Amino acid sequence: MVGACGARVCREGAVVCDNYGRLTSAALDPVEKKPLAEWMPGSYVLSVGSYGCNLSCPFCQNHEIAAARADTVAWRYVEPAELVAAAERLRPRGNVGIAFTYNEPLIGWEFVRDTARLAHERGLKTVVVSNGVVCADVWRELLPLVDACNIDLKAASDEAYARLGAGVFETVVDTIRAAAACPTCHVEVTTLCAPGFIDADSIDRLARLLASIDPSIPYHVTQYVPRWRMTGVPAAPDATVRSYADIARNWLGHVHIGNM
Repeated sequence: MVGACGARVCREGAVVCDNYGRLTSAALDPVEKKPLAEWMPGSYVLSVGSYGCNLSCPFCQNHEIAAARADTVAWRYVEPAELVAAAERLRPRGNVGIAFTYNEPLIGWEFVRDTARLAHERGLKTVVVSNGVVCADVWRELLPLVDACNIDLKAASDEAYARLGAGVFETVVDTIRAAAACPTCHVEVTTLCAPGFIDADSIDRLARLLASIDPSIPYHVTQYVPRWRMTGVPAAPDATVRSYADIARNWLGHVHIGNM
């Protein structure tokens, strides 16, 4: 039986990771693309993704793999040691480590954990780009292995999150709070300005909330691009996104605008 995320299955009464080591995407990206604006600027990170996600956002920017399953997308199996070796070979090109991104990496958290342990032994950094929907005990186990993360804060209430697949607003906030409290993990947060999900009031609420955790958290207010089930919904005007960033700056000291 395959879970709704498409990446975890029930075998012999236990839920296990079925997309372990199954990579669909890999690229050497600038860290700013994650986006991480205030962590090792100017460096690069080997970025990899698998398939599946535990949300179902109609505006998903990577739906080709996030909404895919093992039998609907091409993938290649890569052992943690093989991935770490690839990251090491890229050091002359400015690579500082491995980023787990593109789809939701924490539905396959065991692969992240095992690879990150080996990466740290080789002096490589680990980056996680996540929607933040993860059990607290899993996140506690991973955090000491994560050098930097960007967490998507997609909406401002459980009701809005329910339209993305699950009413998990507090879970995502707790994920951000735990990362901010971890002394060895740099955290940044991103909100995609998807029409119908984000407006001026929700940006104000989210910025206030982040400021209550740590007003120095870098916050990315990012322009939405029409994708997947919302190809007919145009992006908000650039001026609107800039106004959202200005609202966030009332509460936070490090606000960045993305995709513009």
